[in-house]
Amino acid sequence: MSFEIKLPLFEGPFDLMLFFIERDELDIYDIPISKITQDFLDYIHLLEKMEIEIASEFILFAATLMKIKSKMLLPRPELDENGEEIDPREELIRHLLEYKKYKSVISDLAAMEESRLAKEKRGNLVSELKQLSKIDDVEAEMQDLDLYKLLKVFQKVMSKYSARTDETTHTVIQYPYTIEQQKDFVMEKISFRDRIPFTEFIDYKPDKIFVIYTFLAILELLQLSMVTITIGDGFNNFWVEKTEPVLTA
Repeated sequence: MSFEIKLPLFEGPFDLMLFFIERDELDIYDIPISKITQDFLDYIHLLEKMEIEIASEFILFAATLMKIKSKMLLPRPELDENGEEIDPREELIRHLLEYKKYKSVISDLAAMEESRLAKEKRGNLVSELKQLSKIDDVEAEMQDLDLYKLLKVFQKVMSKYSARTDETTHTVIQYPYTIEQQKDFVMEKISFRDRIPFTEFIDYKPDKIFVIYTFLAILELLQLSMVTITIGDGFNNFWVEKTEPVLTA
Protein backbone atom coordinates (compact mmCIF):
# COMPACT_ATOMS: atom_id res chain seq x y z
CA MET A 1 0.00 0.00 0.00
CA SER A 2 1.35 3.43 -0.96
CA PHE A 3 0.48 6.77 0.61
CA GLU A 4 0.43 10.13 -1.15
CA ILE A 5 1.55 13.00 1.08
CA LYS A 6 0.62 16.55 0.02
CA LEU A 7 2.53 19.25 1.86
CA PRO A 8 0.77 22.52 2.71
CA LEU A 9 0.80 24.85 -0.33
CA PHE A 10 3.26 22.77 -2.32
CA GLU A 11 1.96 19.74 -4.18
CA GLY A 12 4.92 19.67 -6.55
CA PRO A 13 8.21 21.40 -7.39
CA PHE A 14 6.61 23.84 -9.84
CA ASP A 15 4.15 24.87 -7.12
CA LEU A 16 7.09 25.55 -4.79
CA MET A 17 8.90 27.52 -7.48
CA LEU A 18 5.88 29.74 -8.13
CA PHE A 19 5.63 30.37 -4.39
CA PHE A 20 9.23 31.62 -4.26
CA ILE A 21 8.68 33.83 -7.33
CA GLU A 22 5.47 35.38 -5.95
CA ARG A 23 6.89 35.73 -2.44
CA ASP A 24 9.97 37.67 -3.57
CA GLU A 25 8.12 39.42 -6.44
CA LEU A 26 10.58 38.10 -9.00
CA ASP A 27 10.33 38.46 -12.76
CA ILE A 28 9.40 35.01 -14.06
CA TYR A 29 11.16 35.83 -17.37
CA ASP A 30 14.41 36.73 -15.57
CA ILE A 31 14.65 34.29 -12.66
CA PRO A 32 17.71 34.74 -10.39
CA ILE A 33 18.61 31.07 -10.67
CA SER A 34 21.20 31.15 -7.89
CA LYS A 35 18.75 32.48 -5.30
CA ILE A 36 15.92 30.19 -6.41
CA THR A 37 18.21 27.15 -6.29
CA GLN A 38 19.33 28.01 -2.76
CA ASP A 39 15.72 28.50 -1.57
CA PHE A 40 14.73 25.20 -3.16
CA LEU A 41 17.60 23.32 -1.49
CA ASP A 42 16.81 24.94 1.88
CA TYR A 43 13.25 23.66 1.58
CA ILE A 44 14.46 20.13 0.80
CA HIS A 45 16.84 20.22 3.79
CA LEU A 46 13.91 21.32 5.96
CA LEU A 47 11.95 18.27 4.84
CA GLU A 48 14.89 16.06 5.72
CA LYS A 49 15.05 17.53 9.23
CA MET A 50 11.34 16.83 9.64
CA GLU A 51 12.03 13.24 8.55
CA ILE A 52 9.61 13.57 5.68
CA GLU A 53 10.33 11.38 2.67
CA ILE A 54 11.21 13.62 -0.25
CA ALA A 55 9.48 12.80 -3.52
CA SER A 56 11.74 11.97 -6.45
CA GLU A 57 10.30 14.83 -8.49
CA PHE A 58 11.64 17.35 -5.94
CA ILE A 59 15.09 15.79 -6.09
CA LEU A 60 15.04 15.75 -9.90
CA PHE A 61 13.94 19.38 -9.98
CA ALA A 62 16.75 20.37 -7.59
CA ALA A 63 19.25 18.63 -9.85
CA THR A 64 17.81 20.48 -12.86
CA LEU A 65 18.22 23.82 -11.08
CA MET A 66 21.83 23.05 -10.21
CA LYS A 67 22.47 22.04 -13.83
CA ILE A 68 21.05 25.35 -15.04
CA LYS A 69 23.12 27.19 -12.46
CA SER A 70 26.32 25.47 -13.60
CA LYS A 71 25.59 26.29 -17.26
CA MET A 72 25.13 29.96 -16.40
CA LEU A 73 28.55 29.97 -14.69
CA LEU A 74 30.35 28.64 -17.77
CA PRO A 75 32.50 31.29 -19.51
CA ARG A 76 31.45 30.08 -22.96
CA PRO A 77 27.64 30.27 -23.39
CA GLU A 78 25.82 27.98 -25.82
CA LEU A 79 24.69 29.50 -29.12
CA ASP A 80 21.73 28.61 -31.33
CA GLU A 81 21.70 28.24 -35.11
CA ASN A 82 21.49 32.01 -35.55
CA GLY A 83 24.48 32.56 -33.32
CA GLU A 84 22.44 34.00 -30.47
CA GLU A 85 23.12 33.04 -26.86
CA ILE A 86 20.84 30.32 -25.45
CA ASP A 87 19.45 31.11 -22.02
CA PRO A 88 19.70 27.92 -19.89
CA ARG A 89 16.57 29.10 -18.03
CA GLU A 90 14.42 29.19 -21.19
CA GLU A 91 12.97 25.66 -20.88
CA LEU A 92 12.36 26.11 -17.15
CA ILE A 93 10.52 29.39 -17.75
CA ARG A 94 8.36 27.79 -20.45
CA HIS A 95 7.33 24.95 -18.13
CA LEU A 96 6.65 27.37 -15.28
CA LEU A 97 4.40 29.54 -17.45
CA GLU A 98 2.49 26.49 -18.65
CA TYR A 99 2.08 25.21 -15.09
CA LYS A 100 0.92 28.66 -13.91
CA LYS A 101 -1.64 28.81 -16.74
CA TYR A 102 -3.22 25.50 -15.76
CA LYS A 103 -3.05 26.27 -12.04
CA SER A 104 -4.93 29.54 -12.56
CA VAL A 105 -8.00 27.67 -13.81
CA ILE A 106 -8.00 24.97 -11.12
CA SER A 107 -10.06 27.10 -8.70
CA ASP A 108 -12.59 27.89 -11.45
CA LEU A 109 -12.86 24.22 -12.39
CA ALA A 110 -13.29 23.26 -8.72
CA ALA A 111 -16.09 25.81 -8.33
CA MET A 112 -17.77 24.51 -11.49
CA GLU A 113 -17.48 20.94 -10.19
CA GLU A 114 -18.99 21.89 -6.84
CA SER A 115 -21.85 23.72 -8.56
CA ARG A 116 -22.52 20.76 -10.86
CA LEU A 117 -22.55 18.28 -7.97
CA ALA A 118 -25.12 20.44 -6.15
CA LYS A 119 -27.56 20.16 -9.05
CA GLU A 120 -30.20 17.49 -9.42
CA LYS A 121 -30.39 15.50 -12.60
CA ARG A 122 -33.34 16.35 -14.82
CA GLY A 123 -33.98 12.72 -15.60
CA ASN A 124 -35.35 11.22 -18.80
CA LEU A 125 -38.92 11.98 -19.82
CA VAL A 126 -39.36 8.76 -21.77
CA SER A 127 -38.19 6.54 -18.93
CA GLU A 128 -40.33 8.45 -16.41
CA LEU A 129 -43.42 8.00 -18.58
CA LYS A 130 -42.68 4.29 -18.81
CA GLN A 131 -42.45 4.09 -15.03
CA LEU A 132 -45.81 5.85 -14.72
CA SER A 133 -47.36 3.59 -17.33
CA LYS A 134 -46.71 0.61 -15.08
CA ILE A 135 -49.28 2.07 -12.68
CA ASP A 136 -51.66 3.76 -15.15
CA ASP A 137 -51.83 3.72 -18.89
CA VAL A 138 -50.39 7.23 -19.08
CA GLU A 139 -48.23 6.57 -22.12
CA ALA A 140 -51.22 5.52 -24.20
CA GLU A 141 -53.15 8.62 -23.14
CA MET A 142 -50.23 10.87 -24.06
CA GLN A 143 -49.97 9.27 -27.49
CA ASP A 144 -53.66 9.95 -28.21
CA LEU A 145 -53.49 13.53 -26.96
CA ASP A 146 -53.61 16.28 -29.56
CA LEU A 147 -54.30 20.02 -29.76
CA TYR A 148 -57.99 19.54 -30.62
CA LYS A 149 -58.64 17.52 -27.46
CA LEU A 150 -56.82 20.10 -25.34
CA LEU A 151 -58.95 22.90 -26.78
CA LYS A 152 -62.16 20.92 -26.16
CA VAL A 153 -61.21 20.40 -22.50
CA PHE A 154 -60.34 24.10 -22.17
CA GLN A 155 -63.69 25.10 -23.71
CA LYS A 156 -65.60 22.82 -21.34
CA VAL A 157 -63.82 24.25 -18.29
CA MET A 158 -64.46 27.84 -19.38
CA SER A 159 -68.16 27.04 -19.99
CA LYS A 160 -68.51 25.69 -16.45
CA TYR A 161 -66.76 28.76 -15.11
CA SER A 162 -69.11 31.13 -17.01
CA ALA A 163 -72.22 29.23 -15.91
CA ARG A 164 -71.27 29.31 -12.27
CA THR A 165 -73.99 31.01 -10.20
CA ASP A 166 -72.53 30.82 -6.71
CA GLU A 167 -70.48 33.98 -6.38
CA THR A 168 -68.12 34.49 -3.52
CA THR A 169 -69.44 36.96 -0.97
CA HIS A 170 -67.69 38.64 1.95
CA THR A 171 -69.49 39.80 5.05
CA VAL A 172 -67.96 42.70 6.99
CA ILE A 173 -68.85 42.81 10.69
CA GLN A 174 -68.30 45.96 12.70
CA TYR A 175 -67.16 45.15 16.23
CA PRO A 176 -69.03 46.94 19.05
CA TYR A 177 -65.76 48.21 20.58
CA THR A 178 -63.34 51.06 19.99
CA ILE A 179 -59.95 51.85 21.49
CA GLU A 180 -61.26 55.08 23.03
CA GLN A 181 -64.22 53.24 24.56
CA GLN A 182 -61.93 50.61 26.10
CA LYS A 183 -59.55 53.28 27.42
CA ASP A 184 -62.43 54.84 29.36
CA PHE A 185 -63.44 51.37 30.54
CA VAL A 186 -59.93 50.62 31.88
CA MET A 187 -59.59 54.02 33.58
CA GLU A 188 -63.00 53.58 35.19
CA LYS A 189 -62.04 50.19 36.60
CA ILE A 190 -58.73 51.31 38.11
CA SER A 191 -60.23 54.50 39.57
CA PHE A 192 -61.77 52.47 42.42
CA ARG A 193 -58.72 50.30 43.20
CA ASP A 194 -54.97 50.74 43.35
CA ARG A 195 -54.30 48.08 40.76
CA ILE A 196 -56.18 45.43 38.78
CA PRO A 197 -54.81 42.20 37.28
CA PHE A 198 -55.26 41.83 33.55
CA THR A 199 -57.01 38.48 34.11
CA GLU A 200 -59.87 40.40 35.72
CA PHE A 201 -60.56 42.17 32.44
CA ILE A 202 -60.66 38.78 30.75
CA ASP A 203 -63.02 37.38 33.37
CA TYR A 204 -65.24 40.43 33.00
CA LYS A 205 -66.04 39.48 29.41
CA PRO A 206 -64.20 36.41 28.05
CA ASP A 207 -64.64 37.46 24.43
CA LYS A 208 -61.55 37.39 22.22
CA ILE A 209 -62.26 40.68 20.42
CA PHE A 210 -63.11 42.41 23.72
CA VAL A 211 -59.82 41.25 25.25
CA ILE A 212 -57.83 42.39 22.20
CA TYR A 213 -59.36 45.86 22.23
CA THR A 214 -58.82 46.12 25.98
CA PHE A 215 -55.18 45.10 25.65
CA LEU A 216 -54.60 47.67 22.88
CA ALA A 217 -56.26 50.31 25.03
CA ILE A 218 -53.90 49.49 27.94
CA LEU A 219 -50.90 49.81 25.61
CA GLU A 220 -52.06 53.23 24.43
CA LEU A 221 -52.65 54.35 28.03
CA LEU A 222 -49.14 53.10 28.86
CA GLN A 223 -47.72 55.17 26.03
CA LEU A 224 -49.61 58.24 27.34
CA SER A 225 -48.14 57.56 30.82
CA MET A 226 -51.65 57.30 32.26
CA VAL A 227 -51.08 53.76 33.59
CA THR A 228 -48.16 51.52 34.46
CA ILE A 229 -47.92 47.76 34.34
CA THR A 230 -45.94 45.34 36.50
CA ILE A 231 -45.46 41.59 36.30
CA GLY A 232 -48.28 39.78 38.04
CA ASP A 233 -49.03 36.29 39.31
CA GLY A 234 -49.86 33.42 37.01
CA PHE A 235 -49.24 32.75 33.34
CA ASN A 236 -49.26 35.81 31.01
CA ASN A 237 -50.66 38.07 33.73
CA PHE A 238 -49.72 41.58 34.82
CA TRP A 239 -51.02 44.35 37.10
CA VAL A 240 -52.49 47.56 35.68
CA GLU A 241 -51.96 50.59 37.94
CA LYS A 242 -53.08 54.16 37.56
CA THR A 243 -50.27 56.70 37.27
CA GLU A 244 -50.36 59.42 39.84
CA PRO A 245 -50.24 62.90 38.27
CA VAL A 246 -47.00 64.81 38.81
CA LEU A 247 -47.57 68.09 40.62
CA THR A 248 -45.57 71.02 39.36
CA ALA A 249 -44.74 74.09 41.47
